[in-house]
Amino acid sequence: MTKKLKELAGEDQGAGLAGTVRESAHNIWLAGLGAFAKAQDEGSKLFDSLVKEGEIVQQHARKTADEKIAEVNTMASGTWERLEQVFEDRVARALRGLGVPTGQDVEELSARVGELTKVVQKLANKMDGKPTTTRRSSSKIN
Repeated sequence: MTKKLKELAGEDQGAGLAGTVRESAHNIWLAGLGAFAKAQDEGSKLFDSLVKEGEIVQQHARKTADEKIAEVNTMASGTWERLEQVFEDRVARALRGLGVPTGQDVEELSARVGELTKVVQKLANKMDGKPTTTRRSSSKIN
């Protein structure tokens, strides 16, 4: 195009320049029509390939998001467990300060009561087998 413009510059500038502009405009129009035709022919192919690429990107993004969510859940559960333990420790300390027995204290007492019950039962069984003796004090009548 610049070649033609240079050639025309040497000739009659009015008629040659108008023809070159007309021819250039016509070529631009034809290029646009060609691009439109090619887009129509290859448009569906391009659209399909873009959809496939989009699906791949979406799967990758979903996988990455799931991994991050799992990581955050792991960190959060660890934090909750520590918070729960701190809470339990503080409540236990407060109950001990008030003199409330712990579960372990109650279990120990239950075990001791069980042992004492066995001992009392053994003593009761021994007493049932022997005659009871009572001591009578002898009193003298004067």
